[in-house]
Amino acid sequence: MVVILHTENKKAVFFDRDGTLNVDIHYLHRPEDFIWIEGAKEAIKYVNDRGYLAILVTNQSGIARGYYPEEDVRKVYDWMNAELARIGAHLDALFFCPHHPEGKAPVYTKVCDCRKPATGMIDRACEQYRIDRSKSYFVGDSDGDMECAKRAGLTGLPYKSGSLLACVKDRL
Repeated sequence: MVVILHTENKKAVFFDRDGTLNVDIHYLHRPEDFIWIEGAKEAIKYVNDRGYLAILVTNQSGIARGYYPEEDVRKVYDWMNAELARIGAHLDALFFCPHHPEGKAPVYTKVCDCRKPATGMIDRACEQYRIDRSKSYFVGDSDGDMECAKRAGLTGLPYKSGSLLACVKDRL
């Protein structure tokens, strides 16, 4: 008997969180403070429906600064997925950077390879999920997000305002 393993790499859309999927409230760490950007949930569903992995990559310096624990980031992510499930959408994975060189919590106070625009979060996701960078995108609202996309070999999709769904549809 011959077994053929599926070796095709996957395609993904990486999403920044604050300012891209939600209104940027500094140090957001509670679901009750989360406000979706117009068309964000629908953009994630659009990506899901087209066979892309939807992966959240977010800098969370509030952890290093001692404002909230890592668990809060995971709680917000779980809440986001519960909200997305209502429309048949989902995020496939969460990667976050808890570090900052000027933090107050010693374990998180450092220069790292994961804080965007560094590519550590993207690199780990690509390795873990066998992602083909040439078929993948990064949607973000900052110059740092676009620099991360470029460094990681992804196509950057800059979001500035309006419907995130329209932004994604125009370029995907």
